[in-house]
Amino acid sequence: MTSLTQNFLNQNNKPFVIGDFTIRQDEEGRYCLHDLHKASGGAEKHQPAFFIRNKQTKDLIAEIESEKHSANLQSAVKTINGGNSRGTYVVKELVYSYAMWISAKFHLTVIRAYDAMVMQWQINDRQSISPEQQALLHEIVARRSGGERKIYAEMWSRHNRHFKIPRYAELLAIHFAESVHYLETMVIKAKPEQTAMKALPFPAEVIQVAQQINNEFNGGRFMSWFVIAKDGVLSAQPLPHGYYPFNVKEFTRHFDGVLNILYGSDTLCQGRYFLSQE
Repeated sequence: MTSLTQNFLNQNNKPFVIGDFTIRQDEEGRYCLHDLHKASGGAEKHQPAFFIRNKQTKDLIAEIESEKHSANLQSAVKTINGGNSRGTYVVKELVYSYAMWISAKFHLTVIRAYDAMVMQWQINDRQSISPEQQALLHEIVARRSGGERKIYAEMWSRHNRHFKIPRYAELLAIHFAESVHYLETMVIKAKPEQTAMKALPFPAEVIQVAQQINNEFNGGRFMSWFVIAKDGVLSAQPLPHGYYPFNVKEFTRHFDGVLNILYGSDTLCQGRYFLSQE
């Protein structure tokens, strides 16, 4: 059985349709010339019998059948005289030849209709992306969205709409590379949600000093300032980059015991040795 016949026997496949006419096929996949004649307009001069008796057509049939005979395939023409399937059925090559014999316009119509039918067959035979490919697409969206729900939803919505699928798991495998490129290069329209910053519970006086420092020294070489409150007076001291104030008394209370242990052992010596080896 040829692939053409297998596609014909598959009821899920789209039939050969030209305009409002469905072109019947026989059990071996040949197409009915009488249906094509109706689809062309049904002119008397274009009857299939006239085409079959044409010398050029006879030569073409002989050439086709000589090739098919060597390949042990079906004959190029078959006539059914009775029943609902009555008519003359021919292979694809003769379908094209018959359409060209009628007119260039009808020839082009038949070619496009046949190409559309074959394309549908190919789509029906294609597989969806694998679980591993699904995971890769999901990783791209998760990475680019950065946890932003609006961006995450936008990317999947636009992706599925672009490929005309209800969900990304149904993407055809042949479109996987295109899908990766589409997601990686998509220009995001949704904006990240802005997280409101809560003011720390500093006294109003401290906040006022900080604002004054910012207004007067903005753009200077100091990025940190140490504000001291003593006897009801606030003073600010600039801190070089990398220096930060800490409470020496509290530090001593928490780490004095640890330091005694370290200095009474070889731990610091060993640590210094390891540092010197780097």
